[in-house]
Amino acid sequence: MRTLLTIGLLLLTCAFGAQGADQTATQLVQRTAEEMLGALENRRAEVERKPQLINKLVNKILAPHFDFEQMTRLAVGRDWRKATPAQQEALVDSFRDLLVRTYAKSIMEYSGQDIVYEASRPGTRSGTVVVPTEVRAPGAAPIPIDYSMIERGDSWKVYDVVIDGVSMISNYRSQFRTTIASSGIDGLIEQLRAKTARGA
Repeated sequence: MRTLLTIGLLLLTCAFGAQGADQTATQLVQRTAEEMLGALENRRAEVERKPQLINKLVNKILAPHFDFEQMTRLAVGRDWRKATPAQQEALVDSFRDLLVRTYAKSIMEYSGQDIVYEASRPGTRSGTVVVPTEVRAPGAAPIPIDYSMIERGDSWKVYDVVIDGVSMISNYRSQFRTTIASSGIDGLIEQLRAKTARGA
């Protein structure tokens, strides 16, 4: 990931719920991006006075459309099966809090970059799709961002994002594996909570 701004941009374009079979995944991505940007712009002055408000907006508009359990499972990798049910729940909760706080902070840096949406394509396994997008800013190389979504009931949920060829989940998995090797599952939970407390 190049910068926090990139993370913010990916969030602005990746969350959605399936509301109508006639709508493509790409259309749903674009609709939710516009909803998030509209909410930010309409309340920017208030958000600047009360920074915690952006966390509430992210939780309301974006977070419901992420599969945080699947994201956590994939990020923890093979060590997931070693965790107790209580540890697994704590991992999901702490990873969710970290992502929401990080995304909320990053969104504030959005300043009108263009986002090009492309038609979705089938994912690598049944029940998944990928929506390719491209973030364009004057004087900078375009940033390709692919969103991996999984079908959950009557909705699509984000479970990974690939930025310029780098998987967000794979990036976290490398970090998590190192922490678990040195401090165990509980050490990873504490590390995630500490990062969230410091403001991501």
